[in-house]
Amino acid sequence: MIKIEGLKKKFGKIEVLKDISLEIGNSSVVAVMGPNGSGKTTLLKCILGLAKANEGNIYVKDCKINGNSAYKKHIGYMPQYSCFPDNLKVKEVIEMIKDIRGNNIVYDTELIEKLNIAEMYNKQIGQLSGGMKQRLSCAAAFLFNTEIIILDEPTAGLDPLSSEIVKTKILEDKQNGKLIIITSHIVSEVEVIADRIIYMLDGKIYFDEIKEKLYRLTGKENLNKAIAHKMTSGETRGAEQ
Repeated sequence: MIKIEGLKKKFGKIEVLKDISLEIGNSSVVAVMGPNGSGKTTLLKCILGLAKANEGNIYVKDCKINGNSAYKKHIGYMPQYSCFPDNLKVKEVIEMIKDIRGNNIVYDTELIEKLNIAEMYNKQIGQLSGGMKQRLSCAAAFLFNTEIIILDEPTAGLDPLSSEIVKTKILEDKQNGKLIIITSHIVSEVEVIADRIIYMLDGKIYFDEIKEKLYRLTGKENLNKAIAHKMTSGETRGAEQ
């Protein structure tokens, strides 16, 4: 579904992405991990067309990203921090997003129902807590029933029940053939839902492994220990595509 070739990105003189190449298929949950400043969010923004790479190519469903925004209809996106206008009501935000994305589709309203978004409909965005905004942002990402869903720290700030609802939804959509890409610092969360771990460090892919193969290669029984082993052993990339 997504293919990246030789991607490089600079902000001024700072090289944020350094020759990134990878392929990601459907029916999977891929976790992009790494410390702050490793390039995770910039990589996602390049895929989304929110940042333009200096070099390299990105293909989404065999369509080369080159100024054409039509491919975005295949992607649902949840940013790490929502930026909805404070003066709008929740129901107005949802209708606005529908108008922008187009109304000629069958919406996936499961998270709107299960996260109790309707209870917030008449509240202004500025009145919502951080967790409530996170619930709205997550529900919006899944609303358009897209084949690819990109979630940047999806459960940060969520209460335990909402977090479990979101994780269950991710796994259900994977079974339905969708590609879900997440970033998360919560290793226990990634361990439950991810099939593949792409670990970034200093703008490069430090390693890229199917989760179960990572366990076998490191001889570790959990993801936290497996990542720590990789980091201390100096073994890089690996890559089972």
